[in-house]
Amino acid sequence: MTLHHPDLHTDAAPGYPELHERYAEVFHRIAQGALEREQGRILPFEQVEWLRHAGFGALRVPRHLGGEGVPAQTLFRLLIDLAQSDPHVAHLWRGHFAFLEAHLSSGDSAERAFWSNQAVEHRAIIGNAQSEQGIESWEKQTTTLSRHADGTLRLDGKKYYSTGTLFADWVNVTTRYGEEFASFPVRTDAPGLVRIDDWDGFGQRLTGTGTTTFDQVPVEEAHLTVHAADQRPITHMIGFYQLHLLAVLAGIGRRAVDDIVTHIQSSTRRPLGAPAGVTPASDPLNQAVIGRASAKVKAVQASVLDAAADLERAWQARHGAEGAEAAEAAADRANLSVYQAQVVAIPLVLEATTSIFDATGASSTSVSKLLDRHWRNARTISSHNPLPRKEQWVGGYELLGTLSYPWQLLDSHAAGEPERAA
Repeated sequence: MTLHHPDLHTDAAPGYPELHERYAEVFHRIAQGALEREQGRILPFEQVEWLRHAGFGALRVPRHLGGEGVPAQTLFRLLIDLAQSDPHVAHLWRGHFAFLEAHLSSGDSAERAFWSNQAVEHRAIIGNAQSEQGIESWEKQTTTLSRHADGTLRLDGKKYYSTGTLFADWVNVTTRYGEEFASFPVRTDAPGLVRIDDWDGFGQRLTGTGTTTFDQVPVEEAHLTVHAADQRPITHMIGFYQLHLLAVLAGIGRRAVDDIVTHIQSSTRRPLGAPAGVTPASDPLNQAVIGRASAKVKAVQASVLDAAADLERAWQARHGAEGAEAAEAAADRANLSVYQAQVVAIPLVLEATTSIFDATGASSTSVSKLLDRHWRNARTISSHNPLPRKEQWVGGYELLGTLSYPWQLLDSHAAGEPERAA
């Protein structure tokens, strides 16, 4: 289904230069304490509030609904900037922007108005609670929604990988609902909902990821969406979720290069084997190492923004007049573009965050500098979905002309594990 929203175009939206300048100060403040927060495992509650009150969560809300109405390219470029300041803070907004993206594409004008108002007027943040541990695949989830004798809907179960939920006002949940599946938001202050900070990954430790439990939590039927496990529409949302992670990776790579450059520039020890008078910064070998890392990160950013342009075209097609077939084709192209970006970007960032140590001595491994955090954070994000599966899907499209989606493969082992959302 395509949606006809006459004022949805982003022509009047502020451009990236204006928004970059607007958020430069808050991004700088966020960066100032990033190392100390990582060292002490201090969750960035204060930093999230700075962004909340700066209106960051309403960037993608259309202009006629009170938001900034920025195109996808601008949003993802700002996310790269934010991730360069602190990848945890950039990552934890993933569920928020994805939830809004999906609900602002709803055919229900009341839903669009409600969630726009939540983001713009109430500055609400939406978290994520969709994945579970220990289940075979997504459709085997054990969390349930049931209707009681008094007609109320109640939610029971446990979710893990609840990224951003510790900081959120709402949490987006998926559950079993009889023989079908349901998705819906729940207030994080609802009775029976408990958020637990028990994420134990070696990277991205400050994203508010962990367990969310539900014990007879009331659910508002007005926000309920019900669907069969294998009957989801083809939209650009799978690409949107994944590109957010790649934007964070790009920011991690950029910060890793910046940090190692600062380390080398401040070093006075002559590099091993270098002629007298050569400093670490003037050593051609160090320059080559840093040059390669910098170029890899630049390529990742370009790949992210190219895929973001395809996501924007899919968004416009969904809200245009060309019809459902054109909208689905645009969504396929956008999702393929993100898959391709994943295949390229993940190895490049992992290589860059490792190779930077080739330009330094043992001093760069000091725990006080915590330069290993860049690789750990990048590796954690890169582990969300198996990269070889994305390579397979890209190759399948090239050879067979059809793009694969996880829910279309529920009867085969190709479905793999449910998404892990650190």
